[in-house]
Amino acid sequence: MTLTVNGERVALRARTLAEALEELGYGEERIATALNETFVPAVARETTMLEDGDRLEIVAPRQGG
Repeated sequence: MTLTVNGERVALRARTLAEALEELGYGEERIATALNETFVPAVARETTMLEDGDRLEIVAPRQGG
């Protein structure tokens, strides 16, 4: 399946958002996710199914000031 991840087309085997994050190397990192412009809380990632052509945004918190 092909998704757009942070603006780039990516081919993944994942079927859920949690699987996609693992496949992309995010694992247990603290991040925020949006699927097709809708925020997905961390507790819902395992049950959030992906479809070919979905748009995924991944945002990691920044430190500093």
